Amino acid sequence: MFDKFVYRMALALVACFCLMLVLMATSLRAQEDAHSLINSLGQANFQKAGDIVQSLAKSGDPKVVPALQAFSDGDLYVRKSDNQVFIAKSSGDMMDLLDPVSGQVVGQEGKDNLGKIKINNNLRRAVRAALGGLTLMSPDRATRLEAAQSVLKAPSADSLDAVETALQSEKDTDIRGVLERAKAVAVLGSDRPIEEKKAAIETIKNEGGRDAIGILSSVSVDDSLKPDVTAAIAGIQDQLKFWDAVQNVWYGLSLGSVLLLAAIGLAITFGVMGIINMAHGEMVMLGAYSTFVVQSIIRTSYPELFDWSLAIALPVAFIVTGAVGLVIERGVIRFLYGRPLETLLATWGISLILQQAVRSIFGPTNQEVGNPSWMSGSFDLGYLSITWNRLWIIVFSLGVFVALLLLLKRSAFGLQMRAVTQNRRMASSMGIRTSWVDAFTFALGSGIAGMAGVALSQIDNVSPNLGQSYIIDSFMVVVFGGVGNLWGTLVGAFSLGILNKFLEPYAGAVLGKILVLVLIILFIQKRPRGLFALKGRAVEA
Repeated sequence: MFDKFVYRMALALVACFCLMLVLMATSLRAQEDAHSLINSLGQANFQKAGDIVQSLAKSGDPKVVPALQAFSDGDLYVRKSDNQVFIAKSSGDMMDLLDPVSGQVVGQEGKDNLGKIKINNNLRRAVRAALGGLTLMSPDRATRLEAAQSVLKAPSADSLDAVETALQSEKDTDIRGVLERAKAVAVLGSDRPIEEKKAAIETIKNEGGRDAIGILSSVSVDDSLKPDVTAAIAGIQDQLKFWDAVQNVWYGLSLGSVLLLAAIGLAITFGVMGIINMAHGEMVMLGAYSTFVVQSIIRTSYPELFDWSLAIALPVAFIVTGAVGLVIERGVIRFLYGRPLETLLATWGISLILQQAVRSIFGPTNQEVGNPSWMSGSFDLGYLSITWNRLWIIVFSLGVFVALLLLLKRSAFGLQMRAVTQNRRMASSMGIRTSWVDAFTFALGSGIAGMAGVALSQIDNVSPNLGQSYIIDSFMVVVFGGVGNLWGTLVGAFSLGILNKFLEPYAGAVLGKILVLVLIILFIQKRPRGLFALKGRAVEA
């Protein structure tokens, strides 16, 4: 019994030993074959080198990756004495020689004794495709993704088998998507059956996008497949037209939210007080500089709070600009009620003073205001790229609108403000101190403009001229929506923003704004009080 056990163990050991010898021999032979192919690059022309690169790719041996990468980078050299090929690195007057398969340093050679193996653009594309196929099975996700993208950029029928093999084991959704596209493109250039090529065309069509149109337009197919390619391109173009319209709406909403923030404070002061405040844009500018100051303090003293910098800057900007607005109203504007031209000139002069003051304190150049992590980056929705800062500004502008609406509808101050708006004399006779309502209304409008500056600092340059970019558009929004009406301001801001973005592709940015202005003038001729006119005896008088 024991003898039989020993006999079987001996047979098992002999079998394992033979298997190891076979594997070692196979490995050595594969290494010799790889060496032989790489060495043949030294005497090959461009066409022959392309065939050698394809042979290396078909070997499936990842050990040839460094040699192919060195070939693409121009670091592959042939030794003139024996035509051996090495990866060479400069080391003073000498060159360090590395084995192209093992990567080990095997010696040094003078530069004159080596010849650089030349490569052209076609060869580089072939090398990229080969590298992609050889690294598709890498355990590292980033390497596999980069390899899949390389195969997609340089599709070849020779990489089709490697792509299909990688697809069988790939679990990552993003990498599978790239591999599916790479497979479809490679199938179109292969000798696969017509049915499989039609399925590949459908795959590319389903992926969509302008890249898909470029692929389908450049691929060479049989006459029997040309109707399918034409139909696929037409379908993608129809899809892109829809997404272009969606993109214009998104950009319009983004611009509208900016206009709403800039105009909502102006709608209050203009509606309640009838003041044409040309310094409103400078309130926006002061809010942006308040953000810059807050971030500067946080960067130097409390860097861990940087992600909270905007939350801290909002009340600071509201208080600063509200206080400046209160001083302006009490010091200048209250003496000019009923004299619109003098008020316009006075506030224009104040705007120049504020701009020059900011230039003297902070300098004339743009100041850096950073984005917190939660406002950085973007995400894709279909073929639409949505940036987080724009999305949060839309949410913020709607939040300010709702808060202001609640203040006007649900608070005693809001009730007094609406009473003064509708009939100032009657409100005064009922005991409402209209002068203080005017003062705090102007301060509230200025404070909201300062909060708008905090938001605008995330998407625009913080400079002394920041407010001038929005003052004219703000007046257009207020007049178009209806003076003093918040709902009119909301509808007017988003309507003008979307209209601007639909006109810009056809008329350009400047001509688009001119057309919008002309349309508003024509609209005001028909509805002088805007979209939503205020009701009241004083208003109607």
